[in-house]
Amino acid sequence: MSSTTPQIRLFNTLSKSKEDFVPLDANNVRMYVCGPTVYDYAHIGNARPAIVFDVLFRLLRHVYGKEHVTYVRNITDVDDKINARAARDFPQMPLNKAIQQLTGTTQAQYQADMKALGCLAPSIEPRATDHIAEMVDMIEVLIEKKHAYTADGHVLFDVKSFRDGDEVLYGKLARRTLKDMIAGARVEVAPYKRDPMDFVLWKPSANDGPGWQSPWGTGRPGWHIECSAMSKKYLGETFDIHGGGIDLSFPHHENELAQSCCANDTEQMAQIWMHNGFLQIEGNKMSKSEGNFFTVDELLHTKKFGGRKWPGAVLRLAMLMKNYREPIDFSLTRLEEAEKTLQRWKRAMLALGLDFTEANRAEYEKLGPCSKMLAALASDMNMSGVLAELHRHAGGKKRHNAGRLFGSLGLLGVVDFDAMMVWQEQQTDALETKGVDVAHVEASIALRLMALHEKNWAEADRIRDELASKGIQLMDYKDPETGEKRTRWEIRQ
Repeated sequence: MSSTTPQIRLFNTLSKSKEDFVPLDANNVRMYVCGPTVYDYAHIGNARPAIVFDVLFRLLRHVYGKEHVTYVRNITDVDDKINARAARDFPQMPLNKAIQQLTGTTQAQYQADMKALGCLAPSIEPRATDHIAEMVDMIEVLIEKKHAYTADGHVLFDVKSFRDGDEVLYGKLARRTLKDMIAGARVEVAPYKRDPMDFVLWKPSANDGPGWQSPWGTGRPGWHIECSAMSKKYLGETFDIHGGGIDLSFPHHENELAQSCCANDTEQMAQIWMHNGFLQIEGNKMSKSEGNFFTVDELLHTKKFGGRKWPGAVLRLAMLMKNYREPIDFSLTRLEEAEKTLQRWKRAMLALGLDFTEANRAEYEKLGPCSKMLAALASDMNMSGVLAELHRHAGGKKRHNAGRLFGSLGLLGVVDFDAMMVWQEQQTDALETKGVDVAHVEASIALRLMALHEKNWAEADRIRDELASKGIQLMDYKDPETGEKRTRWEIRQ
């Protein structure tokens, strides 16, 4: 990290405050984010954490180097919802085979959806069922250390065993006492539990359900132990950042923290816990029964929302136009605003002199973000500050502004060179469809530049006015390398 790189500060749910991010090892920055349970298409709410933590992943890679950042996002492929959906969708198959069919197809769909939203693939994407041995090992350690017990074929974590002297530590992420948590949470009532808040680490499998051999009989893991085992395997007993949606903070992350610290004899599981806010649809909770439930695939490929399909870049930008910790209202108005903003930025890059042709690829892909934009992003992903800098550069008058705008949008994952090259070609095709003679416009601009060089102001003005009468707006700029006057043009909107 260079001396000019801004200090990253992140809001830590554990401390309820913003903290300077200092990785345990700057050569091995590690982040774990809870991924999907693969039984159905990802809905737009599932996309928000994927986008939020993808931006953080990109920021960490920019600051510490791509080779020094490891991002793990798991796949949960064993769950009651999976079993039920597999039995429903593939009734002619044996259940285990149906589960494999469902989870394989759904995982592939999720990955395709997130790619369409501009998300990079995580460094590692482990499936829970590939790590049963690690879960069994961790559960055995918890039993040995008196943090877990067996009862009626189950293994349960003893929440009161997570303590420091007389102080029970369970609840420190939520900052709630056991009494408060019991009063405010839905807990499974079971006669074999020592405490109502004790949670399942291992449970028996139904005869036709998925199951694995263990010291406690044929069964399968509880949800929470999966992430503890996988994060330990790939990131170590303690790592830098643990992320997910705010809905996971309790009980899932609370349980992860407790069992990991108890199994590993550590004071912390992750240095910083981060959570993105809830998502609503047009001011209401998303619900299939209310008819306002939208999958990413539907938004991308059907006309179910707003009567049209929405590009992945627009969906992504709409998600980023709000602070990640705040609730977001996913509305038609927000999408339309994001689309207009993105179009304005794209037009500005062309107007200020960027030309997305293959000859310029190597140069443009080296363009970096604006320093002030980077500083805003490093400040707990302050998107209002980020957007202000993007708008400032879009309203600039120099090619330098266009370069910084492109580099900044690239860091955010909103645009890349290939997308801009396609868009630029589409604009040319659209102009020709509208009857604009592109060759004539370019020839007129060349004649005007010649007139300006010869100080024939009247002729230069005549050409400009002639093009303006046809709705063509000219924008002059200086080539930063040669100092020569250049001109970009666009159809006046």
